[in-house]
Amino acid sequence: MALTLTRLGHACVRIDTAHGSFSIDPGSFSDVPAALQGVGVVLITHVHPDHVDVDAIAAAVDVEVRGPEQVLDALAAAGARRERLHAVRAGDRFEVVGVGVEVLGELHEVIHADVPRPANVAYLVDGSVLHPGDSYTRPPAGTPVDVLLEPVGAPWLRLGDVVDHVRAVAPRRVVPIHDALLSDLGRAAAVRMLGQLTAAEVLTPEPGSSVHVP
Repeated sequence: MALTLTRLGHACVRIDTAHGSFSIDPGSFSDVPAALQGVGVVLITHVHPDHVDVDAIAAAVDVEVRGPEQVLDALAAAGARRERLHAVRAGDRFEVVGVGVEVLGELHEVIHADVPRPANVAYLVDGSVLHPGDSYTRPPAGTPVDVLLEPVGAPWLRLGDVVDHVRAVAPRRVVPIHDALLSDLGRAAAVRMLGQLTAAEVLTPEPGSSVHVP
């Protein structure tokens, strides 16, 4: 199925199909109103606030949420009704607006030995778009990923590891995300390194701009 991916800042992307729309990781650094407008489902990778705006999502009464238990507990504590909240873990498969989604991964990458690692899932959408959250999760071997949404700026990463992750996933295209903490120069350096050291086509859509997946 054809997908339209719209970047909405930091780690958030909205996915539109012929049958509807859903969003992944509308957090505090994202355009949350745009991520929630007209969507019926939100997918969350983990509980950190730059990936889940708890108050805004809890208040969106018509939106179903899928994510790790830690995310659902935070949303319930903020007033979200439990019947809207659906736990996911690695190995789960489900359908959203006619699109198949596979859940991968397990934990957030290490920030520091003294910082607990929350549960972190990755979402493989329609077998061709991978959002890893804050992790270097890889898809099943042989998966022909079209678009990899790749974090490039965070306390837990270094660009050499980012390059290795892109090489391991081997997508046709990569869209750098998770960049709100970077300066323009830092963002440009990450894009340049991915372009020089990986075989993927590096796309840099501005927030609000879209990428099409046939």
